[in-house]
Amino acid sequence: MSLREPETYDVVGVGFGPANLSLAISLEEHHANVLTSPVTSTFFERQPRFGWHRNMLLPSATMQISFLKDLVTFRNPVSRFSFVAFLHEQDRLAQFVNRKEFFPTRREFHQYLEWAEARMSNAVSYGSTVTAIRRPPEPARSPAGDHLQVEVRDAVGGGTRVVNARNIVVSTGLRPRMPEGVERDERVWHSSEFLEKYGRVKPEELRSVAVVGAGQSAAEITNFFYEQLPHAQVHAILPAYGYSVADDTPFANQIFDADAVDDYYFGEDRERDAFWRYHRNTNYGVVDDADIRHLYQVAYDEEVAGVKRFHYLNLTKVRSVERAGRGRTVHLRSPHGRGLRKLEVDAIVFATGYDTMDPAELLGDLDRHCLRDESGRHRVTRDYRLVTTPELSCGIYLQGGTEHTHGLSSSLLSNIAVRSGEIADSIVRRRARQELVPAGVVPSGVTG
Repeated sequence: MSLREPETYDVVGVGFGPANLSLAISLEEHHANVLTSPVTSTFFERQPRFGWHRNMLLPSATMQISFLKDLVTFRNPVSRFSFVAFLHEQDRLAQFVNRKEFFPTRREFHQYLEWAEARMSNAVSYGSTVTAIRRPPEPARSPAGDHLQVEVRDAVGGGTRVVNARNIVVSTGLRPRMPEGVERDERVWHSSEFLEKYGRVKPEELRSVAVVGAGQSAAEITNFFYEQLPHAQVHAILPAYGYSVADDTPFANQIFDADAVDDYYFGEDRERDAFWRYHRNTNYGVVDDADIRHLYQVAYDEEVAGVKRFHYLNLTKVRSVERAGRGRTVHLRSPHGRGLRKLEVDAIVFATGYDTMDPAELLGDLDRHCLRDESGRHRVTRDYRLVTTPELSCGIYLQGGTEHTHGLSSSLLSNIAVRSGEIADSIVRRRARQELVPAGVVPSGVTG
């Protein structure tokens, strides 16, 4: 480990996907006028390069949100990091407008994210994994507990280093969810690794494939298989009777507005429960209407032609998957007397969603200073900061994992610009208070 005095930053970000990229931009653009010096920040990302759902950048797949819900626009409409600025620089603005569509393709939006990241690349270290966050040893600890130590392991060289952080922002993303007892391998895939795994096999070897799940990713992969593998049998396995349509109507979409976060955060428990019951069909386990209709038309056209390649297995769950040579045997359970059955496939994809990463895994012993509610979940302030015991004055912020306090949009792109701005506001305000001399004087534009 390095013997040099660790460098101290106002903000250390763990992870550098779209959320912390948006935060890095927000910090650069933010409130320089109320501080004596700029906010210092650095971010660590364990992946070797920037990427956002790379393995689901399917041909012609579109975003489910407007291009205006980019990294910055809802916070700063004149930012040089907007999607419109990206289009202008690419000399594509007029052509995009001529489409008369609010929704860019996923590939183009990823190009936008890479474009923005390239302008912030000095803020991040790739191939760097945060392995521990801890309080400093007693001799190095100030009475105010004004910083934490962040231990980082670098892939290049394999060394370990330590930096100090006055605030930490955790944005470690999601963990792919698989059915209990099913392990991923070269022919059993999660949707998060789809294009990578698909690219490793010869398409002609895939004569029978299956997709498990009833959400948007499942529908998109099913359609991809059907179009890209004209020789293959394609099986859609879903636990429901059919795909459920995503409610993207204007009134329902208001739940992704920044103001809706207040309604959820300050609501009663009963109101929050009703919120989930009424509106989870805007995001969870649902599919765009056009994609549902397309898959139904595929099935109907096959009925008309008398050729069956698309097999729709509803009310069906996977019990287990066994290796069978290069292929796999999938054991299924269905109701209504159909009972157990087997399906032989050359590859199977589980589009079965994700689990939120628990920040306690990263915080280690530090987590004992983080307070929890009656259900054992972390308490979080409105500005996305963990509520901690008095001896821990550093800010620990979460980008994701706050659905229980902030509602549906807490981990989605829909509110990313405003959310990052609120976190930056909080960090700037806290530092401004520390700079006040004499105490009690608040600079213009800074409130408690």
